[in-house]
Amino acid sequence: MTRTKVPTASSRTTARRVIAASFIGTTVEWYDFFLYGTASALVFNRLFFPEFSDVAGTIAAFGAFAAGFLARPLGGAVFGHFGDRIGRKSMLVYSLVGMGVATVAIGLLPTYDQVGVLAPILLVLCRLIQGFAVGGEWGGAMLMSVEHSDSKRRGFAGSWVQAGSPAGLVLATVVFSLFAALPDEQFLAWGWRVPFLLSAVLLIVGLAIRLQVLESPEFQAVKDSGKRSTKPLVEALRRHPVNTLLAVGACLAPFVNFYLFATFVLTYATTALGLDESTVLPIVAVAALVEVATIPLAAALSDRIGRRTVFLAGAVLLAAYAYPFFLINEANPSGLVLGVTSVVGLAVIHPLMYGPLAALFAEMFDPEVRYSGASIGYQIGAILGGGFAPMILVSLQSLDAGAAVTIPPYIIALCALTAISVWVATKPGRREVRS
Repeated sequence: MTRTKVPTASSRTTARRVIAASFIGTTVEWYDFFLYGTASALVFNRLFFPEFSDVAGTIAAFGAFAAGFLARPLGGAVFGHFGDRIGRKSMLVYSLVGMGVATVAIGLLPTYDQVGVLAPILLVLCRLIQGFAVGGEWGGAMLMSVEHSDSKRRGFAGSWVQAGSPAGLVLATVVFSLFAALPDEQFLAWGWRVPFLLSAVLLIVGLAIRLQVLESPEFQAVKDSGKRSTKPLVEALRRHPVNTLLAVGACLAPFVNFYLFATFVLTYATTALGLDESTVLPIVAVAALVEVATIPLAAALSDRIGRRTVFLAGAVLLAAYAYPFFLINEANPSGLVLGVTSVVGLAVIHPLMYGPLAALFAEMFDPEVRYSGASIGYQIGAILGGGFAPMILVSLQSLDAGAAVTIPPYIIALCALTAISVWVATKPGRREVRS
């Protein structure tokens, strides 16, 4: 049973500092990661896969996008091992550096016209490094926030790491859209590179903040007690095999939800709805900006009425919204309609699942194996729910029946799996762990 901590003024100040550092650092990491997704939807198909048709090139670009997700479980396993053995803080520094270096490298890559097939190979390699780095980022940042907080506010504390995801998306979308406004020739020649190169500045800012935070008190307690696991990933799978599988299932709906409205919508709107990039990019940015506020609200609600109620509400609402989103937009293709429906999907429904997720995962694993267990469940779920989602969604859209017919059943199926996983994971008494 998790023991309730009595917070002091000093501990509350430390917790706020750690939460702020986790939010800023995670925002920087997700800026890097989502920048790639935006570029995949709008430019990589032309610069790195020009030999394909428009649809095939977009699918290939999203395939390279998915490669980053394939590396995430490996990053989660490696960073999780050392995070449970050495500490959370140091792993966060390494993950931030790895992500920043890979992102800047993308901005320096030659294109297909310059070096041929080597260009997409290098692009995928950089994406794999990004995936490896972000695979270790989430678990460490989440645990630093959650383990520094008292048990009654863990949902709210962990939610700021979750809020770093849409915040990074806002930053990536705004920066990319500024350069996408350039004449097409200039944008393709050099404009697309600048947002990636700017990651060097964000890296310095993120490092300066993260190096100042204190180690997690729960990890320090494990270290002082001499109970650190020698093989934390193996121990996590041995102690919590069902919880690991349930963690994977819990991620499916929130991830497909996010990438539907944050990445795929860019392709859907410009192809099926006939809208231009300058209209769609601000819509994504506004929806993500609103979500930065609604994620902590949803998580705080889960602290009051329970993770199960809030999380399941999100899964049910997404399933119910799958058909209306496409039918409404195809009946009334306009920026206003897409904007309203995207805000509902990304900033209202998604937070109900994504906000409570960090605290839920922390509560499913023992402290000495928590980094490894939570990370591997989250990252495998990220692959299955989000990594292949844009590629699958584009493929389904390209079928003769169209997006409104082919995509909703896929979304509903993932929502059903998530609902079952969360229902079982939150059954009273079954997820209690030692602390």
